[in-house]
Amino acid sequence: MSPTSSPAANQEFAELGLGPALLQTLSSLGYEEPTPIQREAIPHLLEGRDLLGLAATGTGKTAAFALPLLQLIQIGAKVPSALILVPTRELAVQVAQAVHRYGKELGVEVLPIYGGQSFQQQLKVLKRGVDVIVATPGRALDHLRRGTLHLKGLTVLVLDEADEMLDMGFAEDLEAILAEVPARRQTLLFSATLGPRIESIARKYLRDPIEVRIATDVDGDSGGDVPMVRQIAYLVRRPHKLAALGRVLDLESPEAALVFCRTRNDVDELTESLNGLGYRAEALHGGMSQEERDRVMKKLRGGTVDLLVATDVAARGLDISHLSHVINYEVPSAAKSYVHRIGRVGRAGREGVAITLAEPREHALLMNIERLTKQKIAVASIPTVADLHARRLELTRASVRESILEGGLDRFRVVVETLSDEFDLFDIALGAMKMGHEATLTGPEGDEEEIPIEKPFREKNRGENRPAKGKHGASRTGGGVSRLFIGLGRSGGVRPKDLVGAITGEAGIQGSQIGSIQISERFTIVEVSSDVADRVVQALKTAKIKGKKVTVRMDKAR
Repeated sequence: MSPTSSPAANQEFAELGLGPALLQTLSSLGYEEPTPIQREAIPHLLEGRDLLGLAATGTGKTAAFALPLLQLIQIGAKVPSALILVPTRELAVQVAQAVHRYGKELGVEVLPIYGGQSFQQQLKVLKRGVDVIVATPGRALDHLRRGTLHLKGLTVLVLDEADEMLDMGFAEDLEAILAEVPARRQTLLFSATLGPRIESIARKYLRDPIEVRIATDVDGDSGGDVPMVRQIAYLVRRPHKLAALGRVLDLESPEAALVFCRTRNDVDELTESLNGLGYRAEALHGGMSQEERDRVMKKLRGGTVDLLVATDVAARGLDISHLSHVINYEVPSAAKSYVHRIGRVGRAGREGVAITLAEPREHALLMNIERLTKQKIAVASIPTVADLHARRLELTRASVRESILEGGLDRFRVVVETLSDEFDLFDIALGAMKMGHEATLTGPEGDEEEIPIEKPFREKNRGENRPAKGKHGASRTGGGVSRLFIGLGRSGGVRPKDLVGAITGEAGIQGSQIGSIQISERFTIVEVSSDVADRVVQALKTAKIKGKKVTVRMDKAR
């Protein structure tokens, strides 16, 4: 298949100069159009030019360098042709997975190298032969000094998130690595900011580079008009995104919501997951026929679907009169995309809500959006289970109040009178309230997943000393927060309410002194006020949780 005969959705990628195999892969992965950084960078990189890219996390820069890299390098040479340096082990894994996905049809061998992983396993794979290495500077330098990593065949070097690597103290490591790579190579440097140190590296190691600036697409006033809607971004890490989305949907109870994803595959996977959780969701993307699109829209307008999960391309031109919420499952890579998305709510005097699920590292993208729209986006930690329970009770209260105002209660009077011979009227009301509340739940209350709380980065950056909000809505003040390790996890059947009950009962503390609870397979991390931490440890050492004696100590990982 030639590029000109590639799927229509990938015509723009074909025009950038990518080969048939990569175009086919992009089509299978559901990519519909290039992001700005991809559109600007890929043609230059395919020509072999060095590049200085100013782009924040989430702009699609991994594909911007990985796709041309895969087209240019010699695959199967058994020695590394490309080295991608990144600041953290988490990013090393993410980038390696992305390169593997893009190059799978080409047979590319990719190896992530980072600390905390078995050195011998890394050595075993290196001896077998790899094409692309994604590494943190420290571990890459460790291999170089041991003579287990050879870079003489390197043709492409990528410094991803270079500003982060410098901020983390990797400057000397980078200098040592750059001294070992061939002089004749293509070098790509990506950074969210352009400070003096980045400029110095660019001058020293890049040859006549093309400069691509994406983070500044918010300059000027054009396209900055946004509807007056309530805008909020919740901080949540990628593994907890689905649970966080469910939490937000339960709290907001949207009349109809449009959930945006980046690719067709993301849309299909999220739609399937949401339906598995009991929501009524339908997918909408460029891989669907017009007949399928019409069927989905008919369901949405008919009220048999609550959630429409879509890509930007597929959602163009949509006008849904009863749409109350727009949810960005990821922060849009272009600020103007955000404006177009949220412009679908808050029309004709109706209240609209725009919610974004942002990873902690994506704050630069949110700042871009704020500069374009000239509006602040409220940034908050994901609501807790206690917040969810409070919201459900509020909905029950509102439903009961509405039922009383509607009248027509006389036919139930005989039931109340009969029960009043045995119970107090207030207890009868409580019993009815409980029954009505539980009837609205889709599952047992208390089984909800605990989502680790991410501190809003504005609070981190400004150094504000705000009281941390406890799990039950109260503030933990004075003395800070301590983390406790409890040697019992999901495999032992433990739930948050079990731990709260054990801690408050055995240690005699208030629920407001307990913070986030992170339950893993074999252990649990619980945050408590530091001034009661020792008391909790001592109390739980002699107690049983779920009928078992467990290990309890201060957590060593700070």
